[in-house]
Amino acid sequence: MTETNNLNSTIQNVSRWELRDLVRTQLQMLLEAGDLQAAKAILVPVQPADIAEAIEGLPEAMHALAFRLLSKNEAIEVYEYLDYSVQERLIGELKSQEVCDIVDQMSPDDRARLFDELPAKIVNRLLEQLSPAERQATAQLLGYEADTAGRIMTLELISLKENFTVSQALERIRNLANASEMIYYLYVTDAEKRLTGIVSLRELVTSQPEQVIGESMTRDVVFVQTDTDQEEVARLIQRYDFLAVPVVDREQRLVGIVTVDDVIDILQQETTEDIYALGGGVQSGGDNYFQMNLLEIARKRVVWLLVLLITNTITGTIIKSQEDILTKVVTLTAFIPLLTGTGGNVGAQSSTVVIRGMNTDEIRSLGVLQVIGREAIAGALLGGMLGTIATVWAYFLQGQLEVAIAVGVSLVAISILASISGSALPFLFRYLRLDPALMSAPFITTAVDVVGVLIYFNLARVILKL
Repeated sequence: MTETNNLNSTIQNVSRWELRDLVRTQLQMLLEAGDLQAAKAILVPVQPADIAEAIEGLPEAMHALAFRLLSKNEAIEVYEYLDYSVQERLIGELKSQEVCDIVDQMSPDDRARLFDELPAKIVNRLLEQLSPAERQATAQLLGYEADTAGRIMTLELISLKENFTVSQALERIRNLANASEMIYYLYVTDAEKRLTGIVSLRELVTSQPEQVIGESMTRDVVFVQTDTDQEEVARLIQRYDFLAVPVVDREQRLVGIVTVDDVIDILQQETTEDIYALGGGVQSGGDNYFQMNLLEIARKRVVWLLVLLITNTITGTIIKSQEDILTKVVTLTAFIPLLTGTGGNVGAQSSTVVIRGMNTDEIRSLGVLQVIGREAIAGALLGGMLGTIATVWAYFLQGQLEVAIAVGVSLVAISILASISGSALPFLFRYLRLDPALMSAPFITTAVDVVGVLIYFNLARVILKL
């Protein structure tokens, strides 16, 4: 017990990152030793999110054992923080009643996200075992399209009527606060449940008890529709610094709210997907990449790599077709990696800033041609600077002025081409309703390699008069 007390004291004096590793290490050691009482004790002062990360870091065989150490209320909180793959595994390992109790107590939006990741057979079984109210709430959310405001919203909110007095509103808040996810914003509706205004808890607390809500509420309400894309919802909350935004249906009836904690999850999810796409098709479909099966990882990654492999063979074919000029001027071969590498890097830079601008709406005020034009000029400036340096360096290495000039001029042309391609192709993908992030660095690099080699050899023929 003394060792456990010392550990609890240490837990209160470390950073959150150190805490996660410390709890995971100690928890695993105690579980391996079979000391369940001590293992349960060290989790007492730890936050649910940190417990979830500690459990995820354990060997898979220990997940259910560690989870069973938690009290029922704590288990419900911790479960919502767990990765979907761990949640699914626990469903299969825990007793049916344990699973039902946890899932039934989850917030409807978290439950809907969990069901999105589970096989249909398990979802149907869990739906049947939910209480009627929770089953209806979950079915309502699952009825909306994925990645929309309707799918990620929570139904747990407090609504008021315009004719309520402040004292009546506060009494309603007291009665419903425990069943609501957000009480800082109170939404006002009419008799048909249409959204008509919003009032903050601060305004209610500082108002006179007999004042009518309709006299102090704000009628100009920012809201989203149930079919609004979740990224647009996230941008809206970020733009206005909201804690939540109301969601209405086509008849303007209030049906739910999206809270800032959901937005953080959305931003992390979307950013992760974009990064995986920019990495050349490494996409995890929402799963934790480092907990996925290696065969599944290889299957997801090999498709893009095969495409790039086939494309790269075109570069080899082009080089082979230029044997006559390479036989006469062998030194041209030495600069091929320099030109293709630089062109790929310039194109990747352009595509990255354009895709980022699309995601943040920073380029909304600019036209497509203006964005491409700016990148073309930037490419010309970069090409001029790099081309000058490359010309001097090539002459220093090989001592042939014509070859050096061919390298420098080619680098200018390739940089301009790469900038235009890197900035234009994401717009083309968006127009085709494809993810612009698929214009990843490997794709840009490979495309510029092929065209860049053609430019290099043709310019060399002109300059060297071959």
